[in-house]
Amino acid sequence: MLTSEQLRLLPKAELHCHLDGSVRPETLIDLGKEYKVTMPRDSADALREYMLVSDAKSLEDYLKRFEVTVSVMQTAEAIERIAYELGEDAARDGVRYIEVRNAPILNSRGPLDLSQALEAQINGLARAERDFGIIARSIVCSLRQLPPETSLELAQLAVAYKDKGVVAFDLAGGEAGYPASKHAEAFAYARKHNLACTCHAGEGDGPRSVRDAVHACGAHRLGHATRLIEDPELTQYVNDRRIGVEICLTSNVQTHAAKSYEAHPLREYFNAGMNVSLNTDNRLMSGTTLTDEYLYASTLLDFNFDELCTLALNGFESAFLPWEERVELLEEVSEEMAQLASDLG
Repeated sequence: MLTSEQLRLLPKAELHCHLDGSVRPETLIDLGKEYKVTMPRDSADALREYMLVSDAKSLEDYLKRFEVTVSVMQTAEAIERIAYELGEDAARDGVRYIEVRNAPILNSRGPLDLSQALEAQINGLARAERDFGIIARSIVCSLRQLPPETSLELAQLAVAYKDKGVVAFDLAGGEAGYPASKHAEAFAYARKHNLACTCHAGEGDGPRSVRDAVHACGAHRLGHATRLIEDPELTQYVNDRRIGVEICLTSNVQTHAAKSYEAHPLREYFNAGMNVSLNTDNRLMSGTTLTDEYLYASTLLDFNFDELCTLALNGFESAFLPWEERVELLEEVSEEMAQLASDLG
């Protein structure tokens, strides 16, 4: 049986991690006091328990907790601190490469404009990269419930920072009633300017949502795609084209996209040879780490060490980095995995 410590040592890539879903409770308490924002609980431990979404009835219900974190993410100093601390937490978790996604529109309720909010995130991750040796990049999110014009503006923002720390454009938010195709122009703008795209789909809606993301938006990766399996032909299409699937086990159980860890389609996707990787989604709301997610795959879905290494390598291969940088990373982590396997016997 693999242990948490052994899996922490496994070099990992995290491709699906939300900044506003991965804030330390202690930091929320500090920022709440600094900005005179009342937190739902007074202590870090009580707040951590409150922010863990164990009672959500749907994806939309799960997303309600984000209002707490966003309430104190309205200054450059707060955003930079949160991004820096996430980089530190990820590095301690054995993460070598991380893509942190966020919707700057949510951070512009006060004095910040979109560029300032994004730059604060980039600066925080850059400091973490220097201090902790992790490679950290940003993904700009829009939200399905926003007007398509806003998504286009956010795609333009992402392109403007393409060589300054941003590696992709994404669409998040509640799926039901908000098809991704309404935001197709934003995706087209990103692709036209050689920026990669990912899209949340098949989490709060069925495979038609994934079809929209793939065919109407041209997504290069898919966030969750938990219900993609309900459409075998589309599943084959995604597999044939090696479209990356960003799997988030714990949050999928919390939002009822999957009935349980054991019922999650990750094992079926993997056995079919699909390009799947493991991710946390939201470290705070899901009360998880990437090491935890690998442990769940091991203990509840019977992934052995070699298979977990394949999941990790898939993450590095699917990173939105230049191919030459990915090759270098893959060579480096492959050697470490081989040594770790030898140590494990």
